[in-house]
Amino acid sequence: MFDVLGKITSLREERGWTTYRLSKLSGIPQSTISTWYRKNLMPPIDKLEIICQTFGITLAEFFNDTDVLVSMTEEEKNMLSQWNLLTPAQRAAVINIIGLLLSSD
Repeated sequence: MFDVLGKITSLREERGWTTYRLSKLSGIPQSTISTWYRKNLMPPIDKLEIICQTFGITLAEFFNDTDVLVSMTEEEKNMLSQWNLLTPAQRAAVINIIGLLLSSD
């Protein structure tokens, strides 16, 4: 499985950034970023996209790891590809729908 937090750490350290600097540049509260690490949580896709923008990369570039791409199903690859075509408003709507679906279980 792809280590999202490890990738964020790697990208941050390549730039010599602290989590505080990432927080300030991305607009994501440092407490939120710290919680991801402390609880080993996967950042929500909308926040991950903001982090990618802060690093100057796309989500596709973030996940551009041969091992990850090989292990991803075609459905997952297709979903990621389609995600990149959505507007920010459409992405927010998708995230809200996913949240509703997950909370209804």
